[in-house]
Amino acid sequence: MKVLLLHAWPLDERMWKPQVVALSEAGFETVTPRLYGRGATIEGWARQLLGEIEGPFVAVGASMGGYTSLALARRAPERIAGMVLVGSPVTADSSERSSFREELIGQLRSIGVPPDLETHVDAEDLALAQEAIRDRSDASDVASSFGGPLLVCVGDRDENLSVDAARAIADAALRGSVRVFPDTGHLVSVERPSEFNEVVLEFLAQWR
Repeated sequence: MKVLLLHAWPLDERMWKPQVVALSEAGFETVTPRLYGRGATIEGWARQLLGEIEGPFVAVGASMGGYTSLALARRAPERIAGMVLVGSPVTADSSERSSFREELIGQLRSIGVPPDLETHVDAEDLALAQEAIRDRSDASDVASSFGGPLLVCVGDRDENLSVDAARAIADAALRGSVRVFPDTGHLVSVERPSEFNEVVLEFLAQWR
């Protein structure tokens, strides 16, 4: 089975290096596209990706990558064999969160990349991605109606997705499950790569 690994903001496809190694050793083909440079809508990103990748696949998306996974499932659910959402809320941004992103976009374009932001991505690409995240559609219906297995991974210290919210996503899904990573923040795969790899490989075992 092909595994599509979709990166988080402000990181890029290189965040998945530990997963590419582990999944490849287990016999899975991995695809790690770059989401930046694809325009300012996540739906547009999904359309492009579906044209670039052949056949069915399992989508593993971290934060922004999870939003992209949901957009893929909205457009072509028959192509998505399974889905792993990592720290990705399925609802649209609140007005407060949207305002925060608007301020961040302004800072990126007027000042540049903040020195405390660990990224190799330039300011304009980061700003465009924030616009795409800000303007994404509510995907609660996509998650709840998805026919394949849906795994929600969340750190118990994630400030963007609470454990209760992660459990609610899994409970609403047709074939949902949740894994909580203790003492972990938003980027589970980065903070706990070995544990995350074990969880993902366990999930992928159903396609071996």
